[in-house]
Amino acid sequence: MIYVCIPAHNEARTAGLVLWKVRQVFTAFPREYQLLVLDDASTDDTGEVLAAYAKVLPMTIVTHRDRRGYASSLEELLRLALQRTDRPKRDCAITLHADFTHSPESMEEMVKHLESGADLVVGELVEQRSAGRVPRVLRLTRRWTPRLLRVPGLRDSVSGFLALRLVVLRQALRRDAARFLETEGVCASAELVARLAPHARRLDTVPTAARYDLAQRPSRVRPWRQLLAAWRARPVLRAARTAVALLVLMMGGALHAQSDSAHTDSARTDSATFSSPQDMAIVKPVAVPFPIGERLVYGARYGPFSVGTATMQVAGIDTVRGVEAVHFVFLIDGGALWYHIHQNLESWVGLHDFHSRRFLNQTEEKGRSWERTFEIFPDSGFYREVGRDTTIATVPDPLDDAAFLYWIRTVPLEVGKRYEYRRYFRLERNPVIVEVLKREKVSVAGKKWDAIVVRPRIPNGGGIFAEKADARMWLSDDTRRIMLALQSKFSFGQVTLKLKEYSDTPRSEHQ
Repeated sequence: MIYVCIPAHNEARTAGLVLWKVRQVFTAFPREYQLLVLDDASTDDTGEVLAAYAKVLPMTIVTHRDRRGYASSLEELLRLALQRTDRPKRDCAITLHADFTHSPESMEEMVKHLESGADLVVGELVEQRSAGRVPRVLRLTRRWTPRLLRVPGLRDSVSGFLALRLVVLRQALRRDAARFLETEGVCASAELVARLAPHARRLDTVPTAARYDLAQRPSRVRPWRQLLAAWRARPVLRAARTAVALLVLMMGGALHAQSDSAHTDSARTDSATFSSPQDMAIVKPVAVPFPIGERLVYGARYGPFSVGTATMQVAGIDTVRGVEAVHFVFLIDGGALWYHIHQNLESWVGLHDFHSRRFLNQTEEKGRSWERTFEIFPDSGFYREVGRDTTIATVPDPLDDAAFLYWIRTVPLEVGKRYEYRRYFRLERNPVIVEVLKREKVSVAGKKWDAIVVRPRIPNGGGIFAEKADARMWLSDDTRRIMLALQSKFSFGQVTLKLKEYSDTPRSEHQ
């Protein structure tokens, strides 16, 4: 069941159109759905419009006699969806605005991401069409509010358009039995994502148009008031992320995508235990030993200053062109005053051969942003960059930047040795050189570790392992080879990432 949650206040002109558009989407994309609509003390004809549509659509209307605001209305609808479901791992909720700002057509793509293993999908408003000229101050507000209310892994935390597996909401609500959302308006949208994201084993984004040209009323945004509210809400978001991160144990163990949906692959092995010797004969050996849900959280420091965070996560199992692939995610988010960087590296690596199949690099730095996606075909010996009509030769056993961070944990490393690996997927950037410098003790994540210090570099490449970056990695001197710290030079100076949290313990609610 899909619960479409729509808070409304004085939206008589568009509420009916939005509801009918939702019906059209699920007519063309047949899924069982229910509309949950809350009329938050509207003073126009919103109530009458909703009552008329309730006669012909699978819809429940909740009415407030007194205005309670967007956050309270949204929270009430989500709790109602959770109350009604009897299969929270399968069923989901979608939050949608009633003013036609969101494009309901995007719901199909969002649901597909959930069905493929995502727990939380955020519709990022990447296109802002308008019927008339938008005041400059309003455009600046729309641009800067998400920057003030950052959530790792997202460029648009305030869209308010998201799809979530209801088990994630259930997990998040366990700590907040009373009021869940403390902020209001667009800040509440960002707060909701911040509270849900740590409980999601995979967070995806879907680009969607912001249809300001279809709005039938003046914007309720008060630019300076909204920016001030966003500034004041930053501690709430930080507290939400920190509190959850300290208590949540990420899913580990079996290498399989979280889901009790219809997309389970019956041929996939859920662990290294088999029911019979005959089963062992037909199962390919697993080349990627890391447990799904392994999550490493780092604090970033520039000299004495804390300048951000980074995370490494084994996000799940996907299928890339028919091949099972482990999905790695490496996020850096930080900056200070004049400088900010947000980098999202994602890698899809063959479960049985540890060869890169897809690599995504999304970067925002100093006000500039770019995105590059590479499709890698190791069996055919070439790769392509999305958006460019080119086919370029690759190495026999290709690895990308994010995959390398994991692969280096699996190879023998002897102090004093220098290793050359011709595995970087772009031929001209080989070899990747790893020098094993020494062993030493390091204190991170509340304990002392025995560590191996290595210097990785890509002489002809860029990024954190470029020659000029002079990177250092500290790996735990045990079988797990956890990355305890990473030091690299950026354009403004040297940044050090130090491990703050490590988790790979299964959560029974997701079994």
